[in-house]
Amino acid sequence: MEKRPLIVLTGPTAVGKTSASIGLAKAVGGEIISADSMQVYRKMNIGSAKIAKEEMDGIPHYLIDVLDPAEEFNVVRFQKMAKEAMKQIYANGHIPIIVGGTGFYVQALLYDIDFTAETEDHSIRDELEVFAAEHGVEELHRMLQEIDPKSAMTIHANNKKRVIRAIEYYRQTGRPISEHNEKERQKESPYHFVYFVLMDEREHLYDRIEKRIDLMLEEGLLEEVKALRNEGYTKDMVSMQGLGYKELLDYLNGDSTLEEAIYILKRDTRHFAKRQITWFKREKEVIWIHKNEFGYDENKMLKEMLNILKEKEILDNGLIDKNGCTL
Repeated sequence: MEKRPLIVLTGPTAVGKTSASIGLAKAVGGEIISADSMQVYRKMNIGSAKIAKEEMDGIPHYLIDVLDPAEEFNVVRFQKMAKEAMKQIYANGHIPIIVGGTGFYVQALLYDIDFTAETEDHSIRDELEVFAAEHGVEELHRMLQEIDPKSAMTIHANNKKRVIRAIEYYRQTGRPISEHNEKERQKESPYHFVYFVLMDEREHLYDRIEKRIDLMLEEGLLEEVKALRNEGYTKDMVSMQGLGYKELLDYLNGDSTLEEAIYILKRDTRHFAKRQITWFKREKEVIWIHKNEFGYDENKMLKEMLNILKEKEILDNGLIDKNGCTL
């Protein structure tokens, strides 16, 4: 059976994926699926750097503004929702473009990672939640370090949900989840794909991160977090663990000053970008698009991506571009 085409456009936070993705989608007749763990939530617009309707420029977007912040969003749910969106996009005669910085989500979709070990029995998870509440996330992370050092290296202690999932998997199967993930990564993708990683020089990227956070605060990020808190959304919810939300929630709850919260937010966002880059470096078959090599010219970057797509025969399938020409 012939593999269907799929384009991935990812990269670290604040690198400029949104703008690049719109240009790419318009050029190839694509529709965009967000692989972002926060933009899926309604009411969380500023802190998630969510694309505005006018920015979409008529390009259909999926998995944006579809869940309430009280709902849990995880890789299993993403995979299921993204597959449904892809089915719709193929039916429309278009190419799905996966855009976002959550590398594990991209990997899960690209290689159709098997999550059948998921179980309805949450007793282990509940026990670990209680342990984390009593002893702290650092102690929980140490527990993971003992049973699965590889996972402990890639999962940050503050990512309680993933730490718990890794320990839970080990308890359920007797095998480290890192071993399972590695095995799944060796699978051949069911898609004919091209995986672009948009990249910038580190100092330039960190400067963009700082400026973007300053802009978010000017645009009312604190008021957004305050409104969510007033509606009853709390720090133990997956959505409120997102960068920008948990730090300002600490300030609103009196656990830090505003200055401290902003400092932590900027620092942790830089660290997050660094971990994202490390993840993409480990992935197979990625094509790096270094912005500085194109003089930060979006048209030049787009032209390069289109040349690669043609070379890889992603576009050699009778798709029509916006001018009515066969690509």
